[in-house]
Amino acid sequence: MLKRIFAISFIYICTSVAWIFLSATMLIRTETQDSGLKRTVSQLWGTEQTQQAPVFYYGQNNKTNIQTPEASNIEVDLKLEHRKKGLLWYSTYTVAFSGEYQIKNTTSQPQEISAEFKFPSSGAIYDDFHFIIGEQEVGQIELSQDRIVKSLKLDSEQTEKIRISYVSHGLDKWGYDFGSNVKQVKNFSLNIKTNFNDIDFPNDSLSPTHKESFDGGCNLHWKYSNLLTGVKIGMIMPHKLNPGPWATKVTTAAPVSLFLFFFLLFVLTTVKKIKVHPMNYFFVGAAFFSFHLLLAYLVDHISIHLAFWICSLISLFLVVSYMRLVVGKRFAFIEVALSQIIYLVLFSYTFFFRGYTGLAITILCICTLFVIMQFTGRLDWDKVFTKTEAIVKSKDSGQPPQ
Repeated sequence: MLKRIFAISFIYICTSVAWIFLSATMLIRTETQDSGLKRTVSQLWGTEQTQQAPVFYYGQNNKTNIQTPEASNIEVDLKLEHRKKGLLWYSTYTVAFSGEYQIKNTTSQPQEISAEFKFPSSGAIYDDFHFIIGEQEVGQIELSQDRIVKSLKLDSEQTEKIRISYVSHGLDKWGYDFGSNVKQVKNFSLNIKTNFNDIDFPNDSLSPTHKESFDGGCNLHWKYSNLLTGVKIGMIMPHKLNPGPWATKVTTAAPVSLFLFFFLLFVLTTVKKIKVHPMNYFFVGAAFFSFHLLLAYLVDHISIHLAFWICSLISLFLVVSYMRLVVGKRFAFIEVALSQIIYLVLFSYTFFFRGYTGLAITILCICTLFVIMQFTGRLDWDKVFTKTEAIVKSKDSGQPPQ
């Protein structure tokens, strides 16, 4: 009996090592693709964007004398579109930005005020761009280090509106920054409209003051009359389940799946006095491994859910069709098939539930332990092992057990 246990343990270790190599290969493939493909996606679609508020100051070069806008009214429309490259999905988006700022000459004499607008990303494309001072649009735009600087003259206590709008593309995140030297914001209003409902914000950002959900998206509002803050406003785009990292996690956890299956199979066959040779365990382990090996390369070509069910059916077919020859049809189609569905298919399916996988696996392990303990609690293991050894020896020698 001990020899059988050692042999099964050796087979389990060898299979686990194979899984380690497979998961390492998948991790390298994913990271290699990500470093190259993300650069390609960024070149084609843009990078993360953080729009800084325009800077207003008296004169042309006196940035120490910054004038805070009397009011800011901003409208942002974010349209998410996931794009797949290799094993990875990327969260690309189109952003339509429109900001209206009210500036006031608070001095007792006419002043020249400079308005400096910096684009959120140097490599992005900005379409349908408009820069309007009062009611007149600025015709000729001159860029200097990814920013535009325009001057306007205001009489004492005069106010003027400046409107800026554009359409651009970005990746993963969008944000709005009040500026590093701005600690007070007056009459601020920002509305973000999205075409997705899975809303998430960066850790160092302000939550919206109001939220409205609708079919296929939501409206988020930030409204402050006199805000004292140094943080930003930001939005993290929802990430689609990436086949590469997901399959890597499933493969990394595969030894736990096989251990539970082997453990249950060993207990059931021992109690029911069914002879299962270590080589039988080897072929079962290979069938389990085939699930992850096929999954690792199939997710490159078809949807992740379809690949999962194809691999599950193939592995289940391999194990059940083989075990019916070893232990008979009834045991193979009931105990073996049910165990594989639980410890391979359902075990792996828990990785679709992000944030609950660890809890689901823990509950599965505890339930397995409970069932086995209840099933074997009244057994005399000395007698079970003795009878099993006698049966195995008698079958090997062709003589009836003593």
